Amino acid sequence: MFSGITQWINELTANPSATLITLVYVSFCVLFSLILHECAHGWVALKCGDPTAKYLGRLTLDPMKHLDLFGTICMLILHVGWAKPVPINPRNFRHYRRDYILVSLAGIAVNLLLCIISLAASALLCKVIYEPDLLVYAREKGMQNNLLDIYHMLFPSAIYSGEFSVVKGMVNNGSEWALYVQRLLLMLAQMNLGLAIFNLIPVPPLDGYRFLDMFVFKGKLALDPNIMRIIQIAFLAICISGILSSTLTMVNGTVFSFLSGLIGQII
Repeated sequence: MFSGITQWINELTANPSATLITLVYVSFCVLFSLILHECAHGWVALKCGDPTAKYLGRLTLDPMKHLDLFGTICMLILHVGWAKPVPINPRNFRHYRRDYILVSLAGIAVNLLLCIISLAASALLCKVIYEPDLLVYAREKGMQNNLLDIYHMLFPSAIYSGEFSVVKGMVNNGSEWALYVQRLLLMLAQMNLGLAIFNLIPVPPLDGYRFLDMFVFKGKLALDPNIMRIIQIAFLAICISGILSSTLTMVNGTVFSFLSGLIGQII
């Protein structure tokens, strides 16, 4: 965690304007992604017969109803985090096991959908941003996914400081604004993919654990509350330590490259 804080401080010192823009983007993506993730759980639970989240006012986009302070900080610094879990009462489900699985996967499904939509919108923006000759070259070389890579040479921090000369001759006149929009969309895509993959980890209280319990063990994977608490604390410590960072980064990068390569075909 401390390395993440140090990185933000170093970037802020080196390039204040670009870092502040990035921080605004990241903050928006965190809020939007976490809120929709939790709303998805509550909405699907409602459709399955459980109105608990609705009665408690959790089917709302109000961030104060959803955000967990420490989980949000971890999301900003570690790029893995959580919000307050939406309360559900499985006893209200019409089909207990099926509905429990659907509710467990709802947040992950929404995050994946947001990732795909954001990537597709980014790909379409390439037609607005870049000169036709560059797009033709990218298609001939099979390099469309490079145009959807937030860390590619076409997306240095200088761009977001207003120094558009670094892409002179590649960007259509008057379309520089679209670079900012595309960066936001690509951040949103990466953030949502990261949330989806993180929540698939079968450790309580993540969605992957609930899915594993119901789909594989048919609800019999019952843990003592004290053991559950110990596992959660240990997992939180692992997340803070950064031990999972390299593995999650590799998985996220592999999946993102696959999706960007696939969706990049529309460029």
